[in-house]
Amino acid sequence: MPLTIDLNADLGEGFGRSRIAQDEELLGLVSSANIACGFHAGDATTMRDTVRAAKARGVTIGAHPSYPDISGFGRRELDLPPKEISLHVAYQIRALRDVCGAERAKLSYVKPHGALYNRAARDSDAARAVVAAIREVETSLTLLGPAGSEMARAAERAGIAFATEAFVDRAYKPDGTLVPRDEPGAVIHDVSGAVQRAVMLVKGQTITAVDGSELHVSAQSLCVHGDNPDAASILRALNARLKESRVTIAPFAA
Repeated sequence: MPLTIDLNADLGEGFGRSRIAQDEELLGLVSSANIACGFHAGDATTMRDTVRAAKARGVTIGAHPSYPDISGFGRRELDLPPKEISLHVAYQIRALRDVCGAERAKLSYVKPHGALYNRAARDSDAARAVVAAIREVETSLTLLGPAGSEMARAAERAGIAFATEAFVDRAYKPDGTLVPRDEPGAVIHDVSGAVQRAVMLVKGQTITAVDGSELHVSAQSLCVHGDNPDAASILRALNARLKESRVTIAPFAA
């Protein structure tokens, strides 16, 4: 059976037009775009411009909601109660959905950002709060997150579609969670190494965790972080390698 994989990147994480040129380059290399909704980055102009650019390139659009934490770029654990998480996530999904509606574009999925993503992956209450927000706004949206996570379980119980992802440019711990960003080697900048690991993920092979152990990570989508300075280089090389390997790049959500 031919192999197919989605490539996603976190985009729209500037303000005004501060990152639109870089984002437009990345949009030519991915099939799905996780667009910041204003709570860790982004604003009305950035959301509009990123949605327009994604639509023009046929890139599937997803909401990338965060803790309300602009000063910390959404990477600090705020320990918010589930009810507040649900309110903040629903607000951000609606904001991007409204922008998509104004641009006659379709919002297809939701991927939490940063500390909220990490918490919802392991914390069942936070995961249920994220899923509750999706159900409140639009039940047809797919939730994107780690395989075997609390997000996956919460989505299944609530009847929300779930898609699995892995990270091309982040190191993994042996339990399948990401190495924290403040630890050495957490972010991968080596282009050839990142591409080789991505191909192994696509083929269902194990990858090497930070301690040298082998780890299997199931993924329908592969993420390269848009704020990684090597993101474009990694994605260009990955696109070429996948083409050589006869792997089709296509969005996981319509």
